[in-house]
Amino acid sequence: MSTRNGGGIALPTPPHPSATATATATGGNATASPPGGGLPWKAKISYGAGDFAFGLCWNMVGAFLLYFYTDVALLPVGVVGTLFLLSRLLDAGIDPVVGMLVDRTRSRWGRTRPYFLYGAVPFGLLSVAVFYVPPFGDTGKLVWAGATFIILGLLFSVVNIPYSALLPMMTGRQEERVQVGSLRSAGTALSVIFATAGTMPLVTALGGGDKAQGFLLTALLAASVSVALILNLFANCREIIHDGGEEPPATLSAISNMVRNRAWLVVFAFTTLNFIRFGAVLAVTAYFALNVLHQPWMISILLPAISGTLLIGSAIAPPYLRRFGMRQGNRLVLILATGLYLVLPLAEGQPWLFLAIYILASVLISVTMTAIFAMAAETVDYHQARFGVRHEGLLSAGISLSTKIGMALGGAVVAYGLAWVDYSPAAVSDGAVHMVHALYYVPAVVVLVLQTICISFYPAIPRRPQA
Repeated sequence: MSTRNGGGIALPTPPHPSATATATATGGNATASPPGGGLPWKAKISYGAGDFAFGLCWNMVGAFLLYFYTDVALLPVGVVGTLFLLSRLLDAGIDPVVGMLVDRTRSRWGRTRPYFLYGAVPFGLLSVAVFYVPPFGDTGKLVWAGATFIILGLLFSVVNIPYSALLPMMTGRQEERVQVGSLRSAGTALSVIFATAGTMPLVTALGGGDKAQGFLLTALLAASVSVALILNLFANCREIIHDGGEEPPATLSAISNMVRNRAWLVVFAFTTLNFIRFGAVLAVTAYFALNVLHQPWMISILLPAISGTLLIGSAIAPPYLRRFGMRQGNRLVLILATGLYLVLPLAEGQPWLFLAIYILASVLISVTMTAIFAMAAETVDYHQARFGVRHEGLLSAGISLSTKIGMALGGAVVAYGLAWVDYSPAAVSDGAVHMVHALYYVPAVVVLVLQTICISFYPAIPRRPQA
């Protein structure tokens, strides 16, 4: 079957799961597709809810942990920025290891699902621990913050990399991948809405004036929901597509092939850039609404809109990307979003006009967020076409790593920028206000331009045959 972008790579054509049960090497996890070859809606919704599970805690961390550390735990902002950056650099070594472990895993539950079963509760516990202020001195609080944040990042890898690896195993149909990716986008959107719009009201309601207690109880509530949904993911999603005779990858050759996979390189760079913007905007928005716009109420609109608009984007993306293709479709919306960001400062004195322009830009960007999930699955097909193996775990680990590197760099840019001007929550200087203003716009515009250039290198992807 030809692709919209053309391309001359012949993809090996194993039996499609709609035609037969796909043999696996996972000890009895072979699963026949439902009649007609389509995934059941229960599996699709459970997969989308999985991103809500991970995002609920992770977006609470991304949006409020810097504020919690500086204004509640009273940790020095420069040290916190270094902590964010170093912890994600540590993940640079851990994520590929987790990915290769997934590719080597053989169990009665498959390659990915054991990680959901055994990783859900530890992930939930550490999501609470990062929002706890221990009764130690300043050094003790810094050690606690560093240890819990680093371990949380490692546990996020343990559950999230298998989650990304699961999608190309669930279906080989490009249309279904975009559809499931759209549901995943919706899960991401809802997690951002709940994490960003709901956190501060819950902190106030549950804390009774004590922000430390409010954050701890809010984190406990979010973690409970996340654990339940991760276990639901384990129960309802199955691995259908496997190369049953594929040998576990040799470490060096597998990594070498991964970095020679052009589709993967483009998606890695594109995703890293996206999450640099996402991490920076998450980290700076509260400061921007308070100190530049002087509209605290806008925090509960601006933060959810960062990815809350994915609910709209997830509906728009499938027909839009089918019409324009991954490369041209992403490029068009990025150009339009860049233009809107450039005029956004002119509307700062008119809150509702500002919100209208901002939300429209966010809707356009959300199409690219949905596309990332489908493109990440397509890198597996491209890898199989080039090298004859799929290596879903390793390739997904690389994409997962890009999200964390991006979030870390975005958050670190904000933290170091605030440290540069000696930000103090007790007395915000004019220099700090100017810095917050620059941090809100400059990283976003630069990243959008770079993403527009990056997606131009995305290759044609061979399609799996349709039933």
